[in-house]
Amino acid sequence: TVFRRIGAFEQRLGVRLFDRLPGGYVLTAAGEEMRDSVLRIEEEIAALAMKVTGQDQRPSGMIRITATDMLAVGVLPRHIAAFRAGWPGIEIEMIVSDTVLDLTRREADVAIRVGDPVQETLVGRRVGRLAFAVYAGVGLRAKGLDDPEQSDWVGYGSAHGPLSRGLGRWWPGMRQVYRTNSINAAHAAARAGIGLAALPCAIADRDPELVRAARLPEDFGLDLWLLIHEDLRNTARIRMFMDFIAAALAADADLLEGRRPARVNRPGHDVPAG
Repeated sequence: TVFRRIGAFEQRLGVRLFDRLPGGYVLTAAGEEMRDSVLRIEEEIAALAMKVTGQDQRPSGMIRITATDMLAVGVLPRHIAAFRAGWPGIEIEMIVSDTVLDLTRREADVAIRVGDPVQETLVGRRVGRLAFAVYAGVGLRAKGLDDPEQSDWVGYGSAHGPLSRGLGRWWPGMRQVYRTNSINAAHAAARAGIGLAALPCAIADRDPELVRAARLPEDFGLDLWLLIHEDLRNTARIRMFMDFIAAALAADADLLEGRRPARVNRPGHDVPAG
């Protein structure tokens, strides 16, 4: 079907866009020129859409947010619920992805990212810092953990590079009996008693089935950024969301930065943080 459509398209244009080779189709000079033109048109349309959206002053409409599963599940839902209660005319679409979406191409309106921003055309603010600590399921902690290096661990393999490298440096003999590329999966594994896991305090300290088993040997944390494309800074619904979420995360500073003590699952029994 694709080949037929390419042939019909070339026939209508009266020019050959692809050379048919034994290894596949290769663009001709005319095809390369058309490709470059189409890409320029796509960029101009995206830029026009961004400017038009930036003039929207109504407190209504859709906001497309991109965040990792760790943030989308463990940090943001209660804040988004509070935002929706205040502005019911604004709808939210959450795009959960570890891939960095391109805000200049309107793949999302707002990015909530962990780590330093990489696109120069983005504007935003640093809204917190995610601290990490070592956590264990309540049952595993009750058995005693005198030496973390001799315990079973939930590891991250090649995912979450800075954290993985830090763990390998701090406890080179650690037994990673379970590996995952997801903070949420590591959280679930620690709850189930598979092993120790280095987790964000903002998520783990709110879970009554987890307790802090140890501090990390070094102060480890990741910056949390709230980003938009510069053309959207004057859009009413975007500005409202940015201001609201920034204030909400600032109010969560003790939780995000690990200063809220962990608890076991019995009211009134605090567990020292470390």
